[in-house]
Amino acid sequence: MLSGYLLSDYILLLTGLLLACGVLVSKFSTRLGVPSLILFIAIGMLMGSGGLNILPLGNVEYVQAIGILALVIILFEGGIQTNWSVIRPVAGTALSLATITVLLTSLLLAGFAYVLLDLTMTEAFLLGALVGSTDAAAVFATLKGKNIKPNLSASMEGEAGANDPMAVFLTLAAIELLTSPDPSYALMAGSFLWQMTGGLLIGLVLGKAGSYAVNKINMDAGGLYPIFAISFAFIIYSSAQFALASGFLAVYVAALVIGNSELTYRHSITTFHEGFAWMAQIVMFIVLGALATPEDIFSWGVIWTGVLLSFFIMFIARPAAVFLSTIGSGFSLNDRLFLSWAGLRGAVPIILATFPIVAGVDNDSIIFNTVFFIVLTSALIQGSTIAPLSNKLKVTAPDTKDEHSSWELVNIGKTDAKLVEYKASKRSAIIGHHVNSLNIPEESAVNALVRDGELLNTDANIEIQPGDTLFILVATRKKHDLKQMLDGQKEKKRFS
Repeated sequence: MLSGYLLSDYILLLTGLLLACGVLVSKFSTRLGVPSLILFIAIGMLMGSGGLNILPLGNVEYVQAIGILALVIILFEGGIQTNWSVIRPVAGTALSLATITVLLTSLLLAGFAYVLLDLTMTEAFLLGALVGSTDAAAVFATLKGKNIKPNLSASMEGEAGANDPMAVFLTLAAIELLTSPDPSYALMAGSFLWQMTGGLLIGLVLGKAGSYAVNKINMDAGGLYPIFAISFAFIIYSSAQFALASGFLAVYVAALVIGNSELTYRHSITTFHEGFAWMAQIVMFIVLGALATPEDIFSWGVIWTGVLLSFFIMFIARPAAVFLSTIGSGFSLNDRLFLSWAGLRGAVPIILATFPIVAGVDNDSIIFNTVFFIVLTSALIQGSTIAPLSNKLKVTAPDTKDEHSSWELVNIGKTDAKLVEYKASKRSAIIGHHVNSLNIPEESAVNALVRDGELLNTDANIEIQPGDTLFILVATRKKHDLKQMLDGQKEKKRFS
């Protein structure tokens, strides 16, 4: 009995220490000029069997499952935070980057790896497939807090959220070619088409169902709404996978739908998922770091080949693929240069690199170690230079903090009413109007107005200004009328 308590205490202490280290690392990574994921991986390598042996991870399949779980959480949070009105104009470019760019990058790197390494052409193609895609966790984390032009950041996020099907398809196709005596090319092509279309359709349908359920089911505790929302992420991923479609794409699309719908307890849901995604990212990169063996990753053979392959991706393969796939996109030369450099590698290539190990592919350890080193190099060099490069290329945007209004619905217990928290933007229809003269629907009332942190008297003749937050109690059946009155025709519509 005592040993059981000691084991649980050890696990809890280790978990607490790792999460605390992750949070502190995130805080200081910006000051150090090093992407946080590099430091997370370093902590994992220190804790793993190749370091202090505090976190020995011998079962690759468990690590793979943890990585996939974390990616689902990260993709879901990224989709919820993405504004559809921003990503819609560049959806075609994002799709081109997620497919054509990944394919061309993989093929170019495969050719170079075949010449450089002692691998067969199919094994070289597998290596190229593993690192051909950008990583959602790395891209989302890197873009946070950086004021990149909306069309560029939306393209990067869309690519990172949608390119996993192509990466998974190319990886599994290469493994099929290596392990199957009679592979079917027609079946593999059909599988990819279904992964993309099936993932898109499942994400749209279940995303609509998820947003409807969150809004329609009244819960006694506000803290249940974020849990209910994340449950849909897991259900959507599994449903798509069982249907042989892309679970990652389905989750990202569903999150876009949910995040761009009118959502009860939106602030609670987004805040919860932001913290949950950070925790998933910390755990994922620490676990992946613990899986690696430092003496293998940093052996001379891996270092010199990894450096050459990394530089080939950064300066030849990725730029060539981006420039070809963005022809006619309207992006400037500087935009395309930035897109080329911002193609960060991260968790996805490492997780995919566990697939050949599980499948028993020849040279699996060489492939895994090389992929791991490429990810480290990409994150360290590209991740730490994105901010200065964005300024150099002049792809930053003016402050858009007040560009859109926010609309937050909060249920009032079991009553048929909701409390609306509405933050007015410069484009809101009510700017310049007086609070006591607003043409709000019947069965509604303005309860409070907050300006610069100060609660103002709503009975006074106050003119509404950008940045003001109004708290309005409204009957549930009148909330759409209220929103139409507040926004008028000046706000871009979201998913409904």
